[in-house]
Parts: sequence; C-alpha cells; structure tokens
Amino acid sequence: MTGPTQPEPPALAAATAMFIEVLVVGIGALTAAVLLLIALIGPTTTAKLAPVADSSAVTGAALAAAYALGILIDRAADAALTPHRRRLRTRFFPSNTAYTQARLRLTGFPVLTARADYARSRMRICRGWTLNTLALTLAADLAMLRYPFEHRPLIVCATTAFGVTTAFGVTTAFGFYRAWRALTVTGYRKLAEQTADSTPSAPVPAQPQPSPTSP
Repeated sequence: MTGPTQPEPPALAAATAMFIEVLVVGIGALTAAVLLLIALIGPTTTAKLAPVADSSAVTGAALAAAYALGILIDRAADAALTPHRRRLRTRFFPSNTAYTQARLRLTGFPVLTARADYARSRMRICRGWTLNTLALTLAADLAMLRYPFEHRPLIVCATTAFGVTTAFGVTTAFGFYRAWRALTVTGYRKLAEQTADSTPSAPVPAQPQPSPTSP
C-alpha cells in the first residue's frame, strides 16, 4: 500500500507564483528600458522628470509595465531557446508523444509534480534573465556614454567601468544560460526516470514446469 501523498497546491497559490515569476523577469526588462530612455533623453531632461517618478501613479504604471514586459521577455526567450531545448529533450524522449505521455503520467504523483513545477519556474526565470542581462548591459553602457564627464580621471574611470560592465554583463548572461541549460537537462532526466517506473511492465511468459516423472 502506498503512503499518503501531499495535496496539490491551490490554484490561487499557483497563479500567485506565476505572477511573481513574470514580475521578476519584467522588473529587469523595465530597468533596462528606463536606462535606455535615460540614455536617449539626456541628463537635462532626466533631471526634470525625476520628481515625477515619486508619484504613486507612476509606481502603479511601472508595476503594470513590468508585468507586461515580463510576458514579452519570457515569450521572446522561449522562442530563442526552443530549438536548443528540443535538442536537449531528445536525449531522454525520442518524440513529442513520449514526452507528453510522461508529463501526463507525472500528474498522478502530486509531490513530484510540485517539484517539477518549482524547477520549471527557476528555469523560466534563468531563461528570461539571460535576455535581461544582455539588455541591461547594453542600456547601461549607452547611459554611461551619454552622460558627460568634466575631468580626465573621471573619463578614465568611466572607460574602465565601461569595459568592466560589458564583461560582467556578458559573463552573467552566460551564467544564466548555463543555469537554464542545467535545469532543463535535469528536469528532462528526472521526468524520464520518475515516469519510467510508473509504466506497466510487460507480463513475463510462464516458464514450462518439469513433469513429475522427469529425473
């Protein structure tokens, strides 16, 4: 007899987790968009618009914009990485049908399903922040180039910071990509292992019994 299983998470909790996940990705995209806007309008206009950012209306609009951008970045990152994700999946599932059947079998194990959902949530965050980091790096570099520096030491520091920012951004983006890849491979491997034992095994043919008169 199997032991008791944990109940499935409520739909409200799952929706809240999805909202937070999209928002985490969207905040990075919104930050990159703001940096790009600052680089385009320049320091004078930025100083004039800075007091407006303290209003609650702007805060609410920023939250809505971050959520909308999070959806866009998530879809864009998924489209960009889908060919690579499908190649990784073929290591464990020979066809889309086999993968779909494994996902359906996993729904019979609520605890394993909850763990798989959590792993996919982390995977989607890493996937989105792979693009976010590249966008943040580009926007930050443009903003640094847009703002003037009056003294030579500051110009030297800015040039150094430009190279460091670029190198750090590219390295971080690669780190998010590697994390996404590792989580994706681990998820497929665990799904294959967990659902392999749940499939009914083929019946073993009966072996012929020796007759009583055999020596």
